[in-house]
Amino acid sequence: MNILFVCRHNRFRSRFAELYLNKINKNSNLKTKSAGIFLGAWPLDKLEVKIAKKFGVKLRGKPKPISTKILRWVDLIILITNDINDPENLFNYGKHNNKIIQWKIKDNDGNSEENIKNILNQVAKETKKLNQKLLNQNV
Repeated sequence: MNILFVCRHNRFRSRFAELYLNKINKNSNLKTKSAGIFLGAWPLDKLEVKIAKKFGVKLRGKPKPISTKILRWVDLIILITNDINDPENLFNYGKHNNKIIQWKIKDNDGNSEENIKNILNQVAKETKKLNQKLLNQNV
């Protein structure tokens, strides 16, 4: 199964979810990528990187945008945003049978340690639930 995690800029939430799922799921048939609806232009926040390390995730690299190549590759899209009301129409491309799940998790807007921890806890919680469903093949 090919899973794509998407957030607004692929700078924080989607990248963390991709890496966290890779950490907790050891199924070699599971492939993951992450991308942004819009390409994020600014670097990773040092506090976000530091707190992600506490979850065992090393955030690095540059954001990637969604491409038609990725949309043709993906089986399941996890949209991590709370400001898109109709994700099915946004991603109606590629295999035309992509399953889309939306996790309504706000982006980091204040750079406070508490806010970042809260976001990562929410993403980690949803990722663990997804992993359990994958193990039970209920996705």
